[in-house]
Amino acid sequence: MTSIAVRSASRDEASSVSALITLAFATDPMARWSLSDAQVYLAVMPDLIRAFGAAAYDSDSTYVSDGFGGAAMWLPPGVEPDIETLDRLIKANADPAILPDVDAMFDAMARYHPEIPHWYLPLIGTDPMRQGQGIGSALMHHALARCDHDGVAAYLESSNPRNIPLYQRHGFEILGTIQIGSSPVLTPMLRPPRPAAS
Repeated sequence: MTSIAVRSASRDEASSVSALITLAFATDPMARWSLSDAQVYLAVMPDLIRAFGAAAYDSDSTYVSDGFGGAAMWLPPGVEPDIETLDRLIKANADPAILPDVDAMFDAMARYHPEIPHWYLPLIGTDPMRQGQGIGSALMHHALARCDHDGVAAYLESSNPRNIPLYQRHGFEILGTIQIGSSPVLTPMLRPPRPAAS
């Protein structure tokens, strides 16, 4: 199998990263529950991506594979998504009937978020035409090497049950599940740091 190169993306590449993640999340259960109308999803998802992960550019922790087959946005310890903007975007664009459940989801997510220093992965996605080629694993391996080098945990919430085995192969452990009202299941996962390879 050919090695997959991973590098940090610059802020100048944000529109390409956003387009890739928008495409990757087009069938994601949580993303499409929140934004079920396709036109609304396509219009609003790039703004949600910015609110969730734009701070990753400041720490060179937006990673892409060669040819933009996949991308991951990691937030360093102490850096959080722009919750106010996320809240505003969801309230303005989601079906009003699910808004109480969305609020409860964000509250539950906050309760699972670790208090120990950790890197947070709000977004990782692969071009649907390139899935199954090891791109997601290459992105995870690249970022987790940094976590291990720094001796810091990694945290994510899996919004798609199909991805849980991938995360488990990389050392993530399930902390629980979150399911509110009509929402799909969200699975918070934590990976303790491992000794860095020498």
